[in-house]
Amino acid sequence: MQHKTPKYLEDIRDATQFILDLARGRTLEDYSRDRVFRQTIERNFEIIGEAMNRIAKSDPAVAARIGHYTQIIAFRNVLAHGYDLIENDRVWDVVQNELSGLLHVVEELLREGSGGF
Repeated sequence: MQHKTPKYLEDIRDATQFILDLARGRTLEDYSRDRVFRQTIERNFEIIGEAMNRIAKSDPAVAARIGHYTQIIAFRNVLAHGYDLIENDRVWDVVQNELSGLLHVVEELLREGSGGF
């Protein structure tokens, strides 16, 4: 694992856990109506995607172990640059159905790497 990879994985874990905690007990309707809630979630997805992009560039072997890492980066790019293309139901679907899996993989990578840094 490259020197900065654990830091990027920590950033992903932190942002992912923050989104999951923030979304607990909330609905798509809450997400669609509450601009601050929506933009907070989107900003943390941008952090996840940017950290993933940095891992992909500096440590491709680790990135390859994270399922759909290229889609995570692409999702970040849409959020950051394609504000008019964002679909609330798609973002909410990722929150509800994909983030916990990402968190699990990242935590496993961090456990594996903890002996090497």
